[in-house]
Amino acid sequence: MAIERTLSIVKPDAVEKGATGDILGRFEKAGLEIIALKKTHLSEGLAKGFYAVHKERPFFRELVSFMTSGPVVISVLEGEGAIAKNRQLMGPTNSEEAPAGTIRGDHGTDIERNAAHGSDAPETAKVEISYFFNASEIVEPSEAL
Repeated sequence: MAIERTLSIVKPDAVEKGATGDILGRFEKAGLEIIALKKTHLSEGLAKGFYAVHKERPFFRELVSFMTSGPVVISVLEGEGAIAKNRQLMGPTNSEEAPAGTIRGDHGTDIERNAAHGSDAPETAKVEISYFFNASEIVEPSEAL
């Protein structure tokens, strides 16, 4: 497996519940390194731009409303097979179907309030990471020493 980077967002529902530390800790325990991290409150424009791929879907307006309803914690994770590992840790998109022990199973409520977002492919990860972070905000592993 290759070293990859992926974007992760701890969504407003999980931040509000105080689950950020648990979620970030799960990434580290799974061998993913947090190489960039920020807490922010998404503006409507930023959320609409990030989720533009869904703009024609019936849930778009509700998604934007939810993602701007409170602070989020956005990170870049790096490690062996980071994208698949992150998605495995999160569990299925619908929290009602996510097993206990997954982020969404433990901290999510339903398909919308599902605690976390993670990139689904290397190409998507590149675009998503650059949407929220510039190169100077990402700590290269060699810099961390």
